Amino acid sequence: MRHRLRLRRWQKDALDRFEAHADRDFLAVATPGAGKTRFALTAASRDLVRHPHRRVVVVTPTQHLKHQWAAAGSELGLHLEPDWRPAEGFPVDMHGIVVSFQQAASAARALRPIADDAFAVLDEIHHAGADRAWGDGVAHGLELAARRLALSGTPFRSDRNPIPFVEYDAWGQAVAHHVYGYDDALRDGGVVRPVFFPALNGHMEWTTPDGDHVHATFDDPMGRTHASQRLRTALSADGEWLPTVIDQAHEQLLFLRETQPDAGGLAITMDVDHAHAVARLLSERHGVDPVVTVSDDPDATARIAAFAGSTEPWIVAVRMVSEGVDVPRLRVGVYATNTVTELFFRQAVGRLVRWSGPLRRQKAFMFVPDDVRLRTFAAQLAEARTHSIAKREEDGDQPPVELDEVTIDDEGQLSLFEAISATPLGDGERTSNGDATSVFDPAYPEDVIVDDAEALTLEIELAVPPPRGGAAHDAADAPPPGTGGTLTVSRAQRKRELRQANTDRVRMLTHLTGLTPEIVNARLNQEAGLTSISEASLAELERRLALADRWVDRA
Repeated sequence: MRHRLRLRRWQKDALDRFEAHADRDFLAVATPGAGKTRFALTAASRDLVRHPHRRVVVVTPTQHLKHQWAAAGSELGLHLEPDWRPAEGFPVDMHGIVVSFQQAASAARALRPIADDAFAVLDEIHHAGADRAWGDGVAHGLELAARRLALSGTPFRSDRNPIPFVEYDAWGQAVAHHVYGYDDALRDGGVVRPVFFPALNGHMEWTTPDGDHVHATFDDPMGRTHASQRLRTALSADGEWLPTVIDQAHEQLLFLRETQPDAGGLAITMDVDHAHAVARLLSERHGVDPVVTVSDDPDATARIAAFAGSTEPWIVAVRMVSEGVDVPRLRVGVYATNTVTELFFRQAVGRLVRWSGPLRRQKAFMFVPDDVRLRTFAAQLAEARTHSIAKREEDGDQPPVELDEVTIDDEGQLSLFEAISATPLGDGERTSNGDATSVFDPAYPEDVIVDDAEALTLEIELAVPPPRGGAAHDAADAPPPGTGGTLTVSRAQRKRELRQANTDRVRMLTHLTGLTPEIVNARLNQEAGLTSISEASLAELERRLALADRWVDRA
């Protein structure tokens, strides 16, 4: 099936550079929201046109992104299995698989033969350097890949762990083969939104673990420990500072929803209890029942996906809505977390920058504490950076979880740190330096108007070959004759639905016949001519389901 793609200019430039690159490894750094996924999938699809025998292996940071990549691939006719398991082998009717970095590292031995001579994509490659064991596992699993395309949208951490498949110069800096920064995207127009940072000062009082009574505003210079305690005090849901920020953010969101009715807001919080406290503030003060996603919620990924496709106004998260999660309608954020690292801050702001829809003015707003560290990060966001393997002590970087975690003493009691009060200062509409808003780069006007964003796109034609074992199934993927439509359900999703349907039939037959599930499964597999439901192709799953339905009719 031929596909006509519209690529942004940077995507076409990066694609040309990648295809002319003689080495096996290529690193592309592009700002969040620029379209790295479309660029990488186009590169993979074009590689399959030239090498139909190859497989595709995509490695992502999170489980949620595995399904997001698979869905994006299906739009190009590229079938990727996001539910691959090491014991299952390679699905013969798919072009490739999508795995997480953790899965790639832990199942490196099973992944290695699949990735042999494959086209590999490593999304947010810096995750492979987060842990030495992860890096070693990913390096082993993808060592034999024919091409490796590494992507990053956030600055790499500075640490001692080199990232596999990334080239470093003599000074220990990662070498990016193509860079498309936030400032580049703003100049192009129609790619990313200008993000503004309303920052509210405050007067905070707290008691330290040593019993000292401290009070300060965000303007007062403080050491790292006291600065962290000051921030936690401001973010307390029991004070006045955080409710005031929530009020301002909600008012801004209501204003944006007058022209974009589905505009959404994101509040990023410190922990699970804090997330529910922020949700209560939104409910009690504004009558909003926000979506809450936390890491221990097994339905978190589904909640995020449902929110992305809804018109609900607010989602509250701890760390679930991070890099790569695509919710283009988000235009207001509240940075209510005490994780103060440049990497996490950029990831959070990256959720707001994706240009979406026909609106010509698409400003976004991230409400932040007027902390000097966050002000600095906001000012530096337009800078393009790559990974450095310099020591942490030399550059002052800090690990993402290092900042002021709640501690437990020997008796199991909470530390003596206690937030007393947090009161906002000023009229709540201006930052501490007197400016109403702050943009990434002051050189850009407050309103960015795009007269002809489509003129910045280029078209290419793409004909993706069928999977090596999937040619017989292509007819099932085609839209009904005469509809002129395209698939709305990917092959991976259809296979998941068929597996579930087969499982449901086994339960039904177990009840109707009195046989054990093992006997029912074995008989259906034998009649369908397959070894296991997890390894079955789309056609085999459909055949097995039909056999099960006939058995149910006879029972």
